Amino acid sequence: MKPSLLSWGRYPYNPQHSHACYWRDELPPLLGSVSSKYETTLPYGNGRSYGDSCLAASDHVINMRSIDRFIHVDWVRGIVIVEAGITLSEVLATAIPNGWFLSVTPGTQFATVGGAIANDVHGKNHHSKGTFGNHLLSFGLERSNEEFLTCSPNINPEMYAATIGGLGLTGLIHFAEIQLIPINTSHIDTHVVRFGNLTEFFALSSELDHQHEYSVAWIDCLASGSQVGRGVYIVGDHARYGELVLNDNAPLSIPFTPPLSLINNYSLRILNELYWRAHPTKLKQQRSGYESFFYPLDRILNWNRVYGPRGFQQYQCVIPDASAEMAMKELLKAIAKSGQGSFLAVLKRCGDIKSPGLLSFPLSGTSLALDFPQRSNLKELFSHLDQIVRQSGGRLYPAKDAHMSGKDFRQAYPEWERLESMRDPSLISRFWQRVTE
Repeated sequence: MKPSLLSWGRYPYNPQHSHACYWRDELPPLLGSVSSKYETTLPYGNGRSYGDSCLAASDHVINMRSIDRFIHVDWVRGIVIVEAGITLSEVLATAIPNGWFLSVTPGTQFATVGGAIANDVHGKNHHSKGTFGNHLLSFGLERSNEEFLTCSPNINPEMYAATIGGLGLTGLIHFAEIQLIPINTSHIDTHVVRFGNLTEFFALSSELDHQHEYSVAWIDCLASGSQVGRGVYIVGDHARYGELVLNDNAPLSIPFTPPLSLINNYSLRILNELYWRAHPTKLKQQRSGYESFFYPLDRILNWNRVYGPRGFQQYQCVIPDASAEMAMKELLKAIAKSGQGSFLAVLKRCGDIKSPGLLSFPLSGTSLALDFPQRSNLKELFSHLDQIVRQSGGRLYPAKDAHMSGKDFRQAYPEWERLESMRDPSLISRFWQRVTE
């Protein structure tokens, strides 16, 4: 069996052997047989984790993607019970025509529900709705060393907390019961404006975030001098009128992996300048479909190929409110000076809604995320960025990470030992091995 599964960033390059599963009752014997033969394994969804948190230390994963069915729906209360391998896109395809939407969604609809739980994903409405885990009513968990568990805030609450943001280490998620939010239409009403620097972003965010459900900003990661942190600020809300329709635009696709990364200093500067100038200088109201608002990159299939055969790393951090503006300015100065980064650099404010998960990433502060083509000089840049994050009391996102030191992880996530005590002994990832040993 040739290994074929990778992480989305394709770095580190550790292809995984896939052990397929198609029915929920196959999970216990498959977990037992794979872990017995290869000592350890890990659940694998749709491969949207960027670094090594979705890669098994044994390089043998249980592929959950085909366990993708609806088990029960309640369109009166907006509650669905689904299998862990179903994608957020597949949930939306059924929920939207019935007048419901995900309470929280990350920047891709191609993540599985199991992956959304394991990474406790957040989105553009963290300030108003918290994380995915805040809307998870219950789930079932298959473990190699004990009976099947049902987990909720009131049933097996410690395992419930450990599994949310638990990186797939506590067991195989069998089903998930999720609370949705009602919508009148699938369209989003937005307000868009460009801003000239980081100070202007924080002023806009303080004025407008609390007035809207969703908030996010695109940042020109190469802007320098008085324009450090310039970008485009977007807030949005579910529209009050319109149709409940699915987006039917045919996506584009990157057909092959080029021999070299197409993202470089020259192409970035041109793209960033054009994109920034294309947006209004005064707040302008617009309407968009849900896919273009929530999932802009999903409109280009296999977009990770543009970074070439060496792949890329994403750097995502969150900085507490008290030091956010100063630390973000230092981070962006360092990135601009390096001449590296991505076109889609995302800046957003996180709120103070506490997640039920032990290792949930967001905290009350500001998050920055951007991609870097994999190069040998990334290590020096990331070391500099890590120092700024560390000194400001921030932390990195395990779902996007491929470089974090064990010391930084253990300091930023002090509850890791509680998770380790509840980890299924048959499950361990390359990430967990890297940061805990």
